[in-house]
Order: sequence, then C-alpha cells, then structure tokens
Amino acid sequence: MNLLDNLKAIDDKLSQRYIDLDPAGYFIIYISREEGLIFAKHFTNIIDERGLAVDPETGKVIPAKGKVERTHTTIYSGRTAKELCIKIFEENQPPPITMFDHAAYLGREFLRAEIALVSGQEYVQD
Repeated sequence: MNLLDNLKAIDDKLSQRYIDLDPAGYFIIYISREEGLIFAKHFTNIIDERGLAVDPETGKVIPAKGKVERTHTTIYSGRTAKELCIKIFEENQPPPITMFDHAAYLGREFLRAEIALVSGQEYVQD
C-alpha cells in the first residue's frame, strides 16, 4: 500500500468514529465554481436527551441522511478556507460553534472544499 492509500485508509477509519453533535447547530458546506466561492449554511438545532439533533421549531429528529426541509439561519461565503474561518470564528462573537472538535472539523472541510474549488475536483462534505 502506498502513502496516499495509507493516508486515505486512516482518514476513512477516523470518519467512522462517534462524535457528539454541537448544540449550537451544524453546517452544510458546498462550492460554487461559477462564483469561485465556498459556502457554509448554518442551521440551528437542539440536542435531545438521546443525543440526537432535533429541529428547534418542530421538535422532530433531523435525519443524518436524506432530504430535510429546513431554513438556514445564516449563510457564510469565502474564497478560501482561511477567509471563511475568519468570518465564522473571528467576526462573529460568539461564533456559532461551541465545540473544539466541530471547529477543527469545519477547518478541515473548508480546506478540502478550497482544494476542490481550485483543482476542479468534486467536493462532497464528509
């Protein structure tokens, strides 16, 4: 197995670990090649006693897979991962993140999105 395969195997394994959900909400990340931007839509949620994210308006569980009809609270955009991180973490006080692992995850995803935007690769949020 070459180095790239080893790194991908490590990343794939780590992506399967359990993580607690951030009570401040979650982000849907995507890129627009036409605009040359990375977008991050922020959605609020509440974490129930089972540890599941629920819609604050309806109290219904937000499924991890499938289509969900919700309205984002804020949409952020930037040309680079750094620009987007500054907008979210530095220009918003308090930022819409309450957990360090969530912040680290977003930084990684924004960088992946930037690489995809620059290289022409497809971007799918992990």
